[in-house]
Amino acid sequence: MDLKNKVVIITGASSGIGKATAMKLASEGASVVLCARSEDELKKLKGKIENDGGKALVVKTDVTKPADFENAVSQTLEKYGTVDVLINNAGLMPLSYIEKLKTDEWEKMVDVNIKGVLNGVAAVLPTLRENKSGHIINISSSAAHNYFPGGAVYCATKIAVKMFSEGLRKELAPQYGINVTSIEPGAVDTSLFETITDEDIKEKLKGMKEMTTLEAEDIANAIFYALIQPDRVNINDVYIMPTEQG
Repeated sequence: MDLKNKVVIITGASSGIGKATAMKLASEGASVVLCARSEDELKKLKGKIENDGGKALVVKTDVTKPADFENAVSQTLEKYGTVDVLINNAGLMPLSYIEKLKTDEWEKMVDVNIKGVLNGVAAVLPTLRENKSGHIINISSSAAHNYFPGGAVYCATKIAVKMFSEGLRKELAPQYGINVTSIEPGAVDTSLFETITDEDIKEKLKGMKEMTTLEAEDIANAIFYALIQPDRVNINDVYIMPTEQG
């Protein structure tokens, strides 16, 4: 896909991977639709992108609310006339041991990490199907491959995203020309770790701070790689790890 003038919706765009991806794709000529709950941060990002010569639209969006996603797509169609790419990036990672029964956090992860992805696909699919083209990118995790302490629920949400992505690809790519990619990073230097409330998990992860993790820009580059392939090529999965992470 040639990204020039393509329209890309990005969730969780106010920080981390979403922000880095928006900047990368805008620099390559895409019109980016910035979706997150933090409208002030989105407006700052929009200003930076436009100052650098790019095009951006801000739509305050809570991915757990189907109506918010439908509004984001509606505003995108009104401004740009189409949607070419959806990047389901919004996610939470409040790790905890199961026995602590942090059930509110479990539900939030399911709502954002799984239902948020489903809501995004439901909102954009009619347009992509009508166009008989497009690309859906879902941010899964290396946690879809391996359990780690406190990650039972988080890992479960990310394997769900990985398998949903594979199902989407098999159903949509052959019939409608819609490519689907699951991006599966290891440790990335983002604010995800700030969502952890379990003190035992925080203690256990202290050693990770000594490791050179991935940067958000590394994941943005992986997304860019998946998007710019010829239409005949579908990058199913990108499993990307820090060199130092065992």
